[in-house]
Amino acid sequence: MKIENIKTFGELKQSGYVSKGIKSELRDNLKKSIQSGKSAFEGIHGFENTVIPELERAILSRHNINLLGLRGQAKTRLARLMVGLLDEWIPFVKGSEINDDPFHPISRFAKDLIAEKGDDTPIEWLHRDERFFEKLATPDVTVADLIGDIDPIKAANLKLSYADDRVLHFGMIPRANRCIFVINELPDLQARIQVALFNILQEGDIQIRGFKLRMPLDMQFVFTANPEDYTNRGSIVTPLKDRIGSQILTHYPENITIARTITEQEAKLDKRQSELVYVPALAKDILEQIAFEARESEYIDPKSGVSARMSITAFENLLSTAERRALMNGEEQTTVRLTDFMGIIPSITGKVELVYEGEQEGAAFVAQTLIGQAVKTLFENYFPKIEKLNHPNAVDPYQEITDWFFNESGFELTDDSTTAIYNSIIDEIAPLNNFIEKYQPTSLVEDRRFLKEFLLWGLVEHKKLSKERYAEGTMFKDLYGNYISKF
Repeated sequence: MKIENIKTFGELKQSGYVSKGIKSELRDNLKKSIQSGKSAFEGIHGFENTVIPELERAILSRHNINLLGLRGQAKTRLARLMVGLLDEWIPFVKGSEINDDPFHPISRFAKDLIAEKGDDTPIEWLHRDERFFEKLATPDVTVADLIGDIDPIKAANLKLSYADDRVLHFGMIPRANRCIFVINELPDLQARIQVALFNILQEGDIQIRGFKLRMPLDMQFVFTANPEDYTNRGSIVTPLKDRIGSQILTHYPENITIARTITEQEAKLDKRQSELVYVPALAKDILEQIAFEARESEYIDPKSGVSARMSITAFENLLSTAERRALMNGEEQTTVRLTDFMGIIPSITGKVELVYEGEQEGAAFVAQTLIGQAVKTLFENYFPKIEKLNHPNAVDPYQEITDWFFNESGFELTDDSTTAIYNSIIDEIAPLNNFIEKYQPTSLVEDRRFLKEFLLWGLVEHKKLSKERYAEGTMFKDLYGNYISKF
């Protein structure tokens, strides 16, 4: 007989079921997970040696937890994954608003029902997927929302006095009894509302409109907060911080490899789009490097952070830019180009907080600057380093390329040109072909043209060539040719 088929308290006793608190559930199941070598937090990357060990220690210690970190650092994702550490099913008294444990009832309804029916008390089963509650802390949240209030309609219908505790309507927290309860952006919760959580976290009391109810709620609290909130928008009051067992600091991916893994996992792409558009590995690296550049940029407020969601939406936009071009040209397959990165600018401008200097320059300028800086940073991983000052007798490996632009007066790449036209334009520059053969001989054939364009962009960033952006595309020229032609 499946345990969830048990329907009465008496049958539950006979089955040998042992009741335990939610923190013990989490602890016991985490112990099994650790012993088996299986991660309880699948899909979280880059936290294996930092955040996850601290989170596991907090769960083993039966602590309430505060996840502190900038936006887009998987704080809520971590909290939701904790559901997988709960038992699959737990019994509760049928009809209970607060998921009363039949062995340890805490509400008046459950106590009265068990006293009346004993072993015949009906029970139901709650699946772990239904044991996760989440509340975004906003300034309009009230104590009544979280804890509860007197319900005058219930008092009228039941013909009860306001002095009778049966007229109480329970708020979100009591209704989440025996569940994981997450409050996101805790500092945004008004201080007087935070005070209402003191007893719940420490003593288990709740007070509603003068009713002091001894209700030892069985809950796992997880809070999330942003470090800037401590000074800018609000703060976590000190006695509340004192009652939270573990505060765990999250962080952004530490390298491009981890960032790429996250982006590819989270990007929402359909099969047609992923099959239609080929993305060179270098293009993926540039995309992630943009976020790293943004976190160090003088134009962007470091306190607000740069969310991993920026890279995810930028990746989606990058593929959509190439897909749109292929659809316009009636092509069944295409490859991402560096000029396609102009299509990710809307994904950047809406996700970064600019400082005064950035506002003065404009969001679009900042976005284009970040793309250029990403190219410049990765350039040395593929091609010889360009020194700011060359030795008089030093050989410049890029001389043949710059000479070609000086003699040919440059060329242009339109954003929506067909693959055939794009290939013919980029391939006609013989020095590029020779350069790639010399310095990237093992590169994939399908990546070669992207590498050539990347080489041109890198030379622009290092002031070896010039680049002009116009409505339909991009023009590459010799750095000084424009000035010479004027005289």
